[in-house]
Amino acid sequence: MSAVDDRLAELGLTVPTVPAPVAVYVPAVRSGSYVFTSGQLPLSSGELLATGKVGGEVSPEAAYDCARQCALNAIAAVKSLVDLDSVVRVVKATVFVSSTPDFTGQPGVANGASELFGAAFGDAGQHARSAVGVPVLPLDAPVEVELVVEIG
Repeated sequence: MSAVDDRLAELGLTVPTVPAPVAVYVPAVRSGSYVFTSGQLPLSSGELLATGKVGGEVSPEAAYDCARQCALNAIAAVKSLVDLDSVVRVVKATVFVSSTPDFTGQPGVANGASELFGAAFGDAGQHARSAVGVPVLPLDAPVEVELVVEIG
């Protein structure tokens, strides 16, 4: 078990099995000293935590929880290729938020992912980030997260 697994266990979390892709792609790719994940949806035990648009059918609080689950799934995708203790830096997180046109709280939703990366990786979890409002995501998910990590 890695130090990252231990930190997550302190939060009552475990790294899940990588969710199966919903189309033709792989969950993560290693290139040199980086791992790039595909967009991860808020899937838990094969089911989306929520569907719909943030600011509409999905509250910002529920979307925050979805972003956190996406982040956990992104960590699982990284773990499918490398030992989590080999991560020296979370470089960039991109958080897509399917939201109503008047919703402007994408950064708060994205904090669900960013705070989990910080808790899991400590100082190495501090990262650059984009929080992007979009009209729709796969399977009508409210949030999707991509991750880039550097490994040693």
